[in-house]
Amino acid sequence: MTTHDSVQVSVLGLGAMGSALAAALVRAGHATTVWNRSAGKADELVAQGARAAATAGDAVRAGRLVVTCLLDDASVREVLDPLADELAGRTLINLTTTSPEQSRALAAWAADAGVAYLDGGIMAVPEMIGGPGSSILYSGSAAVFDEYEPVLDVWGTSTYFGADAGLASLYDLALLAGMYVMFAGFLHGVAMVAPAGVTAGEFAAMAAPWQTAMTGAFQGFAAVVDGGDYTVGGQQSLEFSDVALGGIIAASADQGISTDTLAMVQRLMRRQIDAGRGKEGFARIIESIKQPG
Repeated sequence: MTTHDSVQVSVLGLGAMGSALAAALVRAGHATTVWNRSAGKADELVAQGARAAATAGDAVRAGRLVVTCLLDDASVREVLDPLADELAGRTLINLTTTSPEQSRALAAWAADAGVAYLDGGIMAVPEMIGGPGSSILYSGSAAVFDEYEPVLDVWGTSTYFGADAGLASLYDLALLAGMYVMFAGFLHGVAMVAPAGVTAGEFAAMAAPWQTAMTGAFQGFAAVVDGGDYTVGGQQSLEFSDVALGGIIAASADQGISTDTLAMVQRLMRRQIDAGRGKEGFARIIESIKQPG
């Protein structure tokens, strides 16, 4: 494992997240070279102590550790494919949001090019990078993770999931899936109370502690799912949940708002009820999710 001595790092991509990653490296004292397709994005980082590269190739040649944080997988391949020879013998850490299969394909490309590869999924917004709560998930080369962990820790808590380069992306996207559904539920609630003159801020003050408390149920659901028995005691049945959700949907319609958010959950429940599983617990909807109709 390396020490906290300065490492020569090149960051390709200076959107909000790429800029935050580069700024954290500069603050930590690492020799940081930055590149972005459009001009001007590097100016503030240069003022902080980074070096701007005129081309992606120049950036790659400047650092033994190359970090990509671009728009998508296609952007990464467009930038890196012509630089395979330049990257040979270097280390690449891809922090661009990609699918697990895209991450695995990039890892295979890197192996063919003689590039050590680590994939990462960022569980933070740009403002959190380098601060409390920032977390980045990694998979791919264990040797890369071990060697550069002190550098990675500059950005947040670093967690390694194994040699399969797609695992970090899989965890990342799975966690984001839960986040987006939670956000949609919150916004449905905001829309529901708005006709009564309740502001979004007022509702948020009530919703945040309630939803935080409800995350305590995750471990209970997990125990049921892992056990594979949806009949164990202490669960709210699908039939009961269907009645309760039906009331919420009716009240939403009375408020004149869309019921699409809740109808999705009800469809998952009713597939199991229709299959004769209505007396079983709510966690059973995972079977509807795992086996789409």
